[in-house]
Amino acid sequence: MSAVLEIQGLEKTYRSRKGVRKALDGFDMVVEAGQVHGFLGPNGSGKTTTLRTLLGLIKPNGGRMSILGREVPQALPEVIGAIGAIVESPQFFANFTAQETLSLLAEAGGVDQARVTEVFELVGLRDRAKDRVKTYSLGMKQRLAVASALLKNPTLLILDEPANGLDPGGIREMRTLMRNLADVGMTVVVSSHILGEIQLICDSVTIISAGRRVAAGTVADVLAQHQAASVRVRVESPGDLAAAADTLREIGAQVVVEPDHLLVSGVAQPGAITRALAAGDVFVSELAPVAVDLESVFLELTGTTPVEGVYRQIDESVTAPATPNGGWGQ
Repeated sequence: MSAVLEIQGLEKTYRSRKGVRKALDGFDMVVEAGQVHGFLGPNGSGKTTTLRTLLGLIKPNGGRMSILGREVPQALPEVIGAIGAIVESPQFFANFTAQETLSLLAEAGGVDQARVTEVFELVGLRDRAKDRVKTYSLGMKQRLAVASALLKNPTLLILDEPANGLDPGGIREMRTLMRNLADVGMTVVVSSHILGEIQLICDSVTIISAGRRVAAGTVADVLAQHQAASVRVRVESPGDLAAAADTLREIGAQVVVEPDHLLVSGVAQPGAITRALAAGDVFVSELAPVAVDLESVFLELTGTTPVEGVYRQIDESVTAPATPNGGWGQ
């Protein structure tokens, strides 16, 4: 596959009376053609700054960017016609109907008016197209924004929180739409905090923290690299949990005692757990590997795991490790 989007060493610095803040600190990213690519990070990590920089809305302080094989922002006028995007909260004229809104956008972009009808159908607004935008809910406005981004039938579609305001059915419809678009050759970059959806739909992900990349690759690879080598252990009698934990620690295991089970790691072979417990007359009723999900990996990599009694402030996350030099997105 060829890369549709490439970023290397992207830097953006903001200066204020409080000093200098690096919104992007040598950020790398690669998105291959025909993929749904998840772009993930906590609030303030640099996601929106990256997207705005790609689209020429912010000037970077350093680094290289390429879209469809052309360096941007220099070549942005040549490739912008192949890009559809919604970044942050979309704004529309409240007294215009949705039909008028998209018809004007189509006319300005040289798009056939028949495409307006097509995108209303795609995003589920066909029967509300003639309603004024001010009557739309947040979720309906989000659907209208996605429709506007699809008008040009772009090669690269960039969606910043496309599920914002959608009900569960709408989230599933948006998931299906993105998957269908990728299946016919469109490349979709989606930024979202709904990590369960990202895990379901995306082929690959990039995770950003403190302005730097902390993970990238296929969803399966990212999960595999952070797979916790731990197992969940339940015993026949919950009253034996404390004794079972002591027994397993004696054989070198790390044990976390939960109300109705143990989380055990540091044991090469699960059979050693059952043997050690049986020798102490404690019998196992369940022994199962603990599956890692994208949410747990995200929290670990970005240092944003909630801590009881502590209120994390924006920008309080781990500092991303240095990225090796050489090559796009190395």
